[in-house]
Amino acid sequence: MKPINSVLFDLDGTLLDTVHDIAQALNIILQQHQRPPFPVEKIRPIAGHGYRGLLKLTGLHDSVGEQILDEYQKHLLDSTTFFPGMSEVLAHLDSQQIPWGIVTNKPERFTSRIVDGLKLTDRAACVISGDTLENCKPHPEPILHACKLMQRDPEHCLFIGDAKIDILASHAAGTSSLVALYGYIPEDENPDTWGATGTIQHPSDILQWL
Repeated sequence: MKPINSVLFDLDGTLLDTVHDIAQALNIILQQHQRPPFPVEKIRPIAGHGYRGLLKLTGLHDSVGEQILDEYQKHLLDSTTFFPGMSEVLAHLDSQQIPWGIVTNKPERFTSRIVDGLKLTDRAACVISGDTLENCKPHPEPILHACKLMQRDPEHCLFIGDAKIDILASHAAGTSSLVALYGYIPEDENPDTWGATGTIQHPSDILQWL
């Protein structure tokens, strides 16, 4: 692995633990449709897959998708927080003047409010949402665009995510990659087969790769 001078994070399941707010929004809609709620443990593995993953899990009709999104917008910052140790990682990056950014498939209308609410807007060198560009992950365009904004070569950038599409995008963009095993990974998926540069069990493990 070449020396790292910049870091990019996926959002849900990597930088931030957002599942409780996603679950709250989903269960409110389920209640409105006279359906039983789902425990967070059932929602966690698909929390990063967008509303389509939630519809597949619950069996709700596609037409309900926009209702879930509208409800989620009301609860974006009720419980969302950094994974334990992530604040310290960001503080280290800031202190070492290592630029870092966010590349997520989450729509901008959610991403911007969350990032701003957690006071990350002025700290992040870039924030690329799922609808910022024509393409989203697993296409390499978002990562390449983020590297351009950070004025860093992809080969010296480390991308961290908790989904296979993150690693595919990283490979295609030419960055190093880490799988966040603490994230939202379904039990039937094997991250060891994704071809990442490495894996981490805890956010603090990131520091060993810098």
